[in-house]
Amino acid sequence: MSVRGEIDLCLGIRDHQLVDSEDRRCGKVDDLELEGVRHGDPRVSAIVTGPGGWRGRGRLGRLLAALVRAKTVIIPWDEVAEVGVEVKLRKPARELGLGRGEDVAARWVEKLPGSSL
Repeated sequence: MSVRGEIDLCLGIRDHQLVDSEDRRCGKVDDLELEGVRHGDPRVSAIVTGPGGWRGRGRLGRLLAALVRAKTVIIPWDEVAEVGVEVKLRKPARELGLGRGEDVAARWVEKLPGSSL
């Protein structure tokens, strides 16, 4: 799916995996920022990933956003290269301020007994 084409925002982007320019998973699309809504010309201006994007997901989302201390990252829409099964970004995760969850998870897994098998 092209970035410039029409997209069903709920099905086409929200909850999709973010993949950086190095093909590494670096988060999920938790919410979108829109501009031009009041003027009848709505368009996506940014992707929100992290606890700040959970607030619009009902009571549980608001509760989790209040409890979790992870940072919220706003990714300008210009940094999106392609929208498909995943949302492909133009830059590496570290340049966009995104964590690399799989790197953190790998460090924990390495500490588990038998993980070096």
